[in-house]
Amino acid sequence: MDVNNAFLHEDLEEEVFMRLPPGFSSPGPDKVYKLQKSLYGLRQALRQWFAKLSFKLCAYGFVRSYANYSLFVYRKGEVFMALFVYVDDIILAGNNTEARTEFKSYLRTYFSIKDLGPLKYFLDIEVARGPQGLFLCQRKYVLEIIHEGGLLGTKPAEFPIEENHKLALVNGRLLTDATQYRRLVGRLIYLTIIRPDLVYVVHILSQFMQAPREEHMDAACRVLRNLKGATGFGRLLLSNNNMTIYGFYDSDWGTCPLSRKSLTGYFTQLGASPIS
Repeated sequence: MDVNNAFLHEDLEEEVFMRLPPGFSSPGPDKVYKLQKSLYGLRQALRQWFAKLSFKLCAYGFVRSYANYSLFVYRKGEVFMALFVYVDDIILAGNNTEARTEFKSYLRTYFSIKDLGPLKYFLDIEVARGPQGLFLCQRKYVLEIIHEGGLLGTKPAEFPIEENHKLALVNGRLLTDATQYRRLVGRLIYLTIIRPDLVYVVHILSQFMQAPREEHMDAACRVLRNLKGATGFGRLLLSNNNMTIYGFYDSDWGTCPLSRKSLTGYFTQLGASPIS
């Protein structure tokens, strides 16, 4: 769902005054106007909008998650609903169609809500439904990263990073402008939500954001070449999961080239579906 003019719904706690923008007639040069509602661009706008939405959700019976303040959960008897909000975009999931319809009607009494139907695309994450479950991927987002890096025509790389790399010990030339490297690594960090196979290499590249060198940029480009051969990779959330959490943990002793400490990693599944 999408909330129309979300920032215009909330009330202001502080007293905020403003001059009229150009094009409006003012009753006098020494007059100002007091805001009754928030406006786009106001510093309090996002906070006040989320506060009002949270209040209405909690009044309905939702409970906010302490693990993620953007997640609200509703339980009543056999009915279960989960709601996730990002600014003015809302995802609603539940096991009862009538309960979801009733809740949407409740929201519409307070906000102007646009129902966008079944979830297909949210925050650069593509959602495909099938008999096996939900498949999540970021193919469009991956292609945008590769295109921005100018590597659409290059040969794909089989692995995202070389084994026994020494990126922490390289002493090549510092990049004259580190903005491109930082932007690339930042976009790769968001990609790890769906691609857990990239977590390690992104973790390594993130260590050199302050003063990246040419070797670090080459390593980041290698990740793009690896992505080029697997743009449609994602994760499948199976519908017939047994809802049991399985955890796998590994430690590679003394592998860090700087501290000689061990490198550790973990992998968590919900049933047969990877979640972190």
